[in-house]
Amino acid sequence: MTSHSAPDPSRRTVLATGSALGGVLLTSGLPAQTATADQRETGAAATAADPWRTVLDDADLVWRRIPTTWYEGPFLGNGFLGSGIYAEPGGAPGAAPTAVRFNVQHSEVRDHRPEFGSLFGLARLPIGHFTLEPVGAITGVDWRLSLRDAELTGTLTTDRGTLSLRALVHNDRSVLAVEVTPSEGEHDFRWAFHPADAISPRAAFKPLPDGYRGNPPAEVADHDGVTAAVQPLLAGGQHVTAWRERTRGRTRTLYVHVAHSYPRTTALGRALAAVRAAGRLPYSALAAPHRAWWHAYYRKSFLSVPDARIQRFYWIQLYKTASAARRDAPVMATCGPWLEPTPWPNTWWNLNAQLEYWLVHGSNHLELDAITRALSEYRDNLAKEVPAPYRADSLGIPRTTDPSLVNGAASALMGYGVGIPGQDPPTPEVGNLTWALHNVWLSYRHTMDKSILRDVLFPLLRGAVNYYLHFLEPGPDGRLHLPATFSPEYGGNSRDCNYDLMLLTWGCRTLLESAELLGVDDPLAPRWREVLRKRAPYPTDANGFMIGADIPFAKSHRHYSHLLAVYPLYELTGDSAEERALIERSLAHWVGFEGALQGYTFTGAASISALLGEGEDALRYLGELMTRFIKPNTMYQESGPVIETPLSAAQSLHDMVCQSWGGVIRVFPALPAAWADLAVHDFRTQGAFLLGARRQGGTTRWVRLASEAGAPCVVRHGIAGPVDVRDGRGRPLRYSPAGDGAIRIPLRKGESALITARGDRPDLTVRPVRPNEDAPRWGLPGN
Repeated sequence: MTSHSAPDPSRRTVLATGSALGGVLLTSGLPAQTATADQRETGAAATAADPWRTVLDDADLVWRRIPTTWYEGPFLGNGFLGSGIYAEPGGAPGAAPTAVRFNVQHSEVRDHRPEFGSLFGLARLPIGHFTLEPVGAITGVDWRLSLRDAELTGTLTTDRGTLSLRALVHNDRSVLAVEVTPSEGEHDFRWAFHPADAISPRAAFKPLPDGYRGNPPAEVADHDGVTAAVQPLLAGGQHVTAWRERTRGRTRTLYVHVAHSYPRTTALGRALAAVRAAGRLPYSALAAPHRAWWHAYYRKSFLSVPDARIQRFYWIQLYKTASAARRDAPVMATCGPWLEPTPWPNTWWNLNAQLEYWLVHGSNHLELDAITRALSEYRDNLAKEVPAPYRADSLGIPRTTDPSLVNGAASALMGYGVGIPGQDPPTPEVGNLTWALHNVWLSYRHTMDKSILRDVLFPLLRGAVNYYLHFLEPGPDGRLHLPATFSPEYGGNSRDCNYDLMLLTWGCRTLLESAELLGVDDPLAPRWREVLRKRAPYPTDANGFMIGADIPFAKSHRHYSHLLAVYPLYELTGDSAEERALIERSLAHWVGFEGALQGYTFTGAASISALLGEGEDALRYLGELMTRFIKPNTMYQESGPVIETPLSAAQSLHDMVCQSWGGVIRVFPALPAAWADLAVHDFRTQGAFLLGARRQGGTTRWVRLASEAGAPCVVRHGIAGPVDVRDGRGRPLRYSPAGDGAIRIPLRKGESALITARGDRPDLTVRPVRPNEDAPRWGLPGN
């Protein structure tokens, strides 16, 4: 049985300089003879406690009240199949709930009518839900969502008895399995499936395009003991929900699988086969490999901070990300694999997709990076999304697309095209592909995998920048200017729009650096250099960065599209007093307008504050986010559910703990004073380093870097005074000053360095830090 009590932090250990598998500690970094008695005691304690299990058990969501909405309830998923669980809506006001809803949604299930655009004709389609219908009226719940096992467990109490349940969405099989053991009074509980209308969810928020109609109803039939709801599509193809229930003793287990096929109608056969195969196994046999995958997933990195609520939130985001994303799954739509009522039933590329995936880099989870895979796989569609005269050499991505990066018909109602600078309609929002490719660049920089640079980033960024180059115009001032383009979500088009100037600058600089690394003598290199030399300066006024030359920043605006050169591009970092003042002025002006601010406003503000080294401000902005916007289950809502904001908050925490832009690894660059203790292990940085570090009593005790690629290693370690630097065997390593508190360490691929204060021999284990104060769990923990 898993114990959910939190042992004393001093007894929770894992070695930061090696591995902890099955309680075995592999040490390195200090000479063996220097180990202290305290270290030996701490090392022995590692066999008695698993730090990952400690932080994950502590972060479990709990429910003592039945959740009544998506934003309150448990959620399960594997990047494809998703289920949200809450009381079935529609009961009489004040009456006890009579059923529990298990939503069934799938990230691949969508329509295929491009003539109605990405938001209607190519939209994700709702599938339906199961209801768990007890005999009696529901009087209470006691549920726990185990992050470590990715499994919901607990009891449902009614006025007739109890239902003990376990539920998971299987990692490999994409099967929803729900095991229910009823008491005698609930022996006759039942399951029912409710197919949804296969129509774009946007239809509930916007008028239908001319000629658009929903798909015909699903057809439910039995197939030799497996029931299937077959949803035919007007465009051809189908999606199918198949299920069966198996009884073993007093326990009944529901097995559900969803399959989608287009243009063929092969989904039915696949769905039936998946359910039959899963149904042969009892729940426990299904759960064992599922749990093993999740246990290994979490062990790729470790982070503990002394704020209990934020630490729990962080580990829930890691759970949420792996529930919503896989490399081979569709790029997350605004809802992830779950689908609730929303006007945004597809993938959004002017902020959402980028923010959704930032945390995979530092947390060491590149196996979840669908953006790099999708942009590479569907690159031919990127050419088709720019206007015909530019397709020979240019690429673009619209604001909205389906999983294959297609928008279809473009209009403000049906889906937003790329547009042409200087023209409107369609809205000239042309920078989204360049921003998405910044995510690809981050994946390259965090792995140093040259195939990403050579095969994906360089050719696609070349095409994205080419589109800009068609429209740059010399002005009377001798500078290169952009015609009017659109800064996402502000409203209005402006010449020299900062969103586009900043992305163009980053794009040209990155192309030049990439060509040099790849040994490519590109004929466009002189043009890229000319852009960097002659492009118009970023428009500013007394309040900081403007939207563009024609539009000041003069109203509340949730998006930081006008600040991308600061974050996340790190083109402007406050190196000079004048530049820092400009960033501070722009940040204050942006967040000073209440009215349209939303959750990701505060994650962006936290990360910009972290760039400036202002940990107190960063924490304050995260506090605003938690207080004002984050829901009980850590989801987030605007007009519909959107998943990017809480995930980007995890990245804001990363930015407080470590930054590695500009070729320098900065350890603990923006911690608030209250965070005197902190532990990090196998945090992935640019340059393909794995970072481990420990902060105790407000002092950084040690920093360890392991090089996976042999890239230059420059680290601002934050340890005061002279330091010792040793290799993985405890031998002294050469290093040299690199300025501004940093040192340069020559590390080859596979080598590591441990940095400590001179003469210090600290405890080289990482353990969860003690929280400064207790905090309520996420979920609905109160009665």
